[in-house]
Amino acid sequence: MKRSKAYRAAAAHRDEQALYSPHEALTLVKDNASAKFDETIEVAMRLGVDPRKADQMVRGTVNLPHGTGKTARVLVFATGANAEAATAAGADEVGADELIEKIQGGYLDFDAVVATPDMMGKVGKLGRVLGPRGLMPNPKTGTVTMDVAKAVTDIKGGKIEFRVDRHSNLQFIIGKASFGIDQLLENYYAAVEEIVRLKPTTAKGRYVKKISASSTMGPGVLMDPVKVKADLEATA
Repeated sequence: MKRSKAYRAAAAHRDEQALYSPHEALTLVKDNASAKFDETIEVAMRLGVDPRKADQMVRGTVNLPHGTGKTARVLVFATGANAEAATAAGADEVGADELIEKIQGGYLDFDAVVATPDMMGKVGKLGRVLGPRGLMPNPKTGTVTMDVAKAVTDIKGGKIEFRVDRHSNLQFIIGKASFGIDQLLENYYAAVEEIVRLKPTTAKGRYVKKISASSTMGPGVLMDPVKVKADLEATA
């Protein structure tokens, strides 16, 4: 795969085999984000779990203290007073049957989906569209709820969702290259703390096997997975 000149220049500033501290890694990623737009900073982890086993599926949400740097577009399936509450909270699209038909017709201009429990029977029709994109509402992530206003407010305020894939990897956003290093670090630790808290009791051996950070257009910078727990304790 041919890499851009900017990518190669950024890669030259980091040792591919080195394991950096979170501060060092995120500083490298931030300083080498040279695109003409505000690049997103993302963290990727490989966990010591077997996602084929139901009791080792790591999935959750976390409210990043400094948000993601992007205002998410939130779609809500609700009717009556719940629909009014969602609209008042700032939802970008609110509806029921007509919204389902709109999505079935190809509409996908949104980042998150919330639904009241009574709507899930109908929303289930969209499983093949929303599921693969990680957008299907789920009680475990707080997106199937009667308190749609809170769900919308949380998501727009910087709530992110993470889920391990079939290869035991997960990714999550911690902000933008324009963020200060302290903001990126606080978002990073908030997310990692929650992921560590959700370690399945049946998972054996090392839980965090690999961890790296990167910007939209930049190379990955490795962090030391062995020190994750110590890093968290140091920030407590």
